[in-house]
Amino acid sequence: MVSCVSDCKVCHGMELPEEVLAHIFSFLPLLDKCNAFTVCRRWHNTMTYPSAWKHTEVRCDSEVGVPQRFSDFLPMVRHLKLSISVSNPANRRTGLWVLRQAFDGGEGRLQVLCVNCLGNPPLFYAGQDLLQGLLDALTDGSSLTELDLRGVPFTLSDAFVRGVAALCPALRSLFINNSSLVCGVVAETVRDVLKLCPGLSTMGLFQASLSQDVLQDLLLPQRPALKRLELRCERSLKYATPLRDHTWAEVRRRHPALAVDLELDHTLPELHVPAVLQPSIPVRQLRLLTWTWLLDEVRLVGRSYAITLEMLEVQTTPSPEFNDALITLATRCTRLREVHCYCVVSPEVVAAFQTHCPDLRRYTLKTRKEPHPWTCTTLR
Repeated sequence: MVSCVSDCKVCHGMELPEEVLAHIFSFLPLLDKCNAFTVCRRWHNTMTYPSAWKHTEVRCDSEVGVPQRFSDFLPMVRHLKLSISVSNPANRRTGLWVLRQAFDGGEGRLQVLCVNCLGNPPLFYAGQDLLQGLLDALTDGSSLTELDLRGVPFTLSDAFVRGVAALCPALRSLFINNSSLVCGVVAETVRDVLKLCPGLSTMGLFQASLSQDVLQDLLLPQRPALKRLELRCERSLKYATPLRDHTWAEVRRRHPALAVDLELDHTLPELHVPAVLQPSIPVRQLRLLTWTWLLDEVRLVGRSYAITLEMLEVQTTPSPEFNDALITLATRCTRLREVHCYCVVSPEVVAAFQTHCPDLRRYTLKTRKEPHPWTCTTLR
């Protein structure tokens, strides 16, 4: 490692206070933080400020690992994004070591934790070492307020989710709507989580983990205002009882600021789609990723979510009827900020969204086929 020098031309003309530099450095990933130590003495001193480590991303995806000398700084991290290459056991061990360092000696001050898995898992690997290691590290995680496991591709069990909730009663945000092919969390577990974490106001779940009883629990007067629900809808819904629209209406009245993000996966059978799209759900973002014939569904979206919808993503097949449905939707859902349609549409569709949606910022609307991946048009 290059040693620090006493004077640096870069810093000599830099008038920013060290506190401001530390805030800027806080958004660097760990490798860049390590490099900043070697630039000059002033940067070296700045990197010892706790605020420089508030936001830190650590990637465990190479044989280099995490330098041991930086373990003393990991307890300063308040928002940790941990990305682990799961194909290599050494990387998984490094990731768990980072977790322990972030909690040990940090006096439970880590507030936000996002775990993301990189690469393809080994055959028959279910991630149990990572999940158990996370539970072990969370023993001292009582002050954790946000846990994001959307990037963990393994099935999360009832026992694991209950364990997380019991160890982190201060949670206000919990995301377990990951990319697993199987929903491993039943509705009773979600009810337990609501009891163990009374301050929860943001949740990401499989919709199969919801039930009428869960929605009724959300209506209780002692619950805080529910701000956001992310719901992943996939094939597990075949075995779940559909949620009643009037209960959604009650939830909406009880939590008027609630925004719901729905993702309908391609594994969801087409006949179950209408039961998911209940009119009273305050849908903010909707992803219809089913690749099925979505003409009736798009018409339903235009009728039901005109007041709340801000983002729409659709994967389907093109047709003149579908173009007409999109034009009608554009005239009704005027609050749209984004629309992404992954089939060819007519020029009239593009003009309709540009005309009727004044807040539109980004769209993917193609009038002819393009090489994959399609590029997005950004307006502002």
